[in-house]
Amino acid sequence: MGGVTSSVAAKMAFFPPTPPSYALVEDAAAGVTTMSGQPHRENVEVLRLHTRRGNTLAAVYVRHPEAASTVLYSHGNAADLGHLYQLFLHLSFNLRVNVLGYDYSGYGQSSGKPSEHNTYADIEAAYKCLIENFNAKEEDIILYGQSVGSGPTVDLASRLHRLRAVVLHSPILSGLRVMYPVKRTYWFDIYKVCYPLLIVTR
Repeated sequence: MGGVTSSVAAKMAFFPPTPPSYALVEDAAAGVTTMSGQPHRENVEVLRLHTRRGNTLAAVYVRHPEAASTVLYSHGNAADLGHLYQLFLHLSFNLRVNVLGYDYSGYGQSSGKPSEHNTYADIEAAYKCLIENFNAKEEDIILYGQSVGSGPTVDLASRLHRLRAVVLHSPILSGLRVMYPVKRTYWFDIYKVCYPLLIVTR
């Protein structure tokens, strides 16, 4: 029964853009991967990350030469990296930060299916990439979660204690709680363990 309910909950909660707004383009001669519709930039890397649940994620890393911190950006629903590419460039330039954005399993060009447990593995893979590939330090990382991205953001933040900051932008709330003043958490709600923390931020 648990597998059935989690599958139903995932269908109610996750809405990846169909079709994806971008494709990944391999340039074997130059040894780089780019996103369709976007020119290659020296300060941008398009990556593939591997999760502990066996999925491969598309990710974008934007480097700023004067950055003192790095934003790990978990986006909202019904969006993918193609929609957010220019936003990442603007954030990096205007705030003088590095930015790593990634698509959840089943979003954009990431493999697998969207689910609560996959998003936990997804953000872990993105964080691991920052630490291992870009030599980021926990105390210099800002976790940014928008809407459905607030779930994995809070989950990861609950296990890290030296983060520079955590930003929750329009954090998710139970669909039922949006319409009615109920106090219970129902089987179809995702990110149940995060609700106490998310509610405090409102």
